[in-house]
Amino acid sequence: MTQPTDIRRDHLATALSLAARGVPPLPLRVGKVPFGNCPTCARNACGGRPNMKTPGPCTCPQPCHGWAAATTDPRVISSTPWVRAWREAAGVAYHPGGAGLTVVDLDNAEAIAWARASLPATRTVPTTRGEHWIYRGAMQGANGVRPGVDIKSTMAYARWLGPGTGTMTVLTHVVRALTVKQSAPARPASVTAPTPTSDGQCPHRTPTYLDRGIAMAEQRITEARSAVHATVYRTFLAVLSTHGRCGCLTDAHTARLFTAAQARGESARHCTDAWTNALTTLGLSHV
Repeated sequence: MTQPTDIRRDHLATALSLAARGVPPLPLRVGKVPFGNCPTCARNACGGRPNMKTPGPCTCPQPCHGWAAATTDPRVISSTPWVRAWREAAGVAYHPGGAGLTVVDLDNAEAIAWARASLPATRTVPTTRGEHWIYRGAMQGANGVRPGVDIKSTMAYARWLGPGTGTMTVLTHVVRALTVKQSAPARPASVTAPTPTSDGQCPHRTPTYLDRGIAMAEQRITEARSAVHATVYRTFLAVLSTHGRCGCLTDAHTARLFTAAQARGESARHCTDAWTNALTTLGLSHV
């Protein structure tokens, strides 16, 4: 039978193995949370440890500051304060962003079903209630991007539950877009769609014509491989040129365009500027 001391020894061995592969580990206590800060580091009185590459003013030898304590330095991992933590640890975690990885944490069967239908296949690791999908590439971590789905990457930690199975896929805009879609794209009232023409008649044959045009615009933005700024502006200009005068272009349509642009890295401010510039170019800014 495996004794607790053997499990703890395995935690240290696992951590050293991860570090040797460039994956920065840290110990987890009961409850799957990092160890709390020592008295000197309480409330970040020491100045904190802001990220992996720039440790900052804190030189605490203990595993303080949560995810920021993760390290690939075997001397730190095997030091006396860390060995003390490993003896009490209930598990091993790692900082995905520090290893250039992103973990999509799927917490239940429904989330797994959604991922299989919506995300690129990649390496998977079984968890207690769901799965971790691991992608090559880092992004900002975020919790609750949709029901049962968290993103663990930069400034976050994930439990180490083994190497998993399958080929690791490069992080794509589909995964990055999950954090953008947490809230509606920010758009001031001044960039709402133009009002209808004087006779109020829509020249489009059916609403499907507009929906198809918006879908094509989204695809054009999504597939841009370079000059994303210019592509966004030209796409906004084309949409407004075709649909901007009849009044059937709604906030829901333009929100779809903003979301597609933000998923490619555009800021809400740039989206607003591009939209406003397109309105001005077409002489629609006065409406």
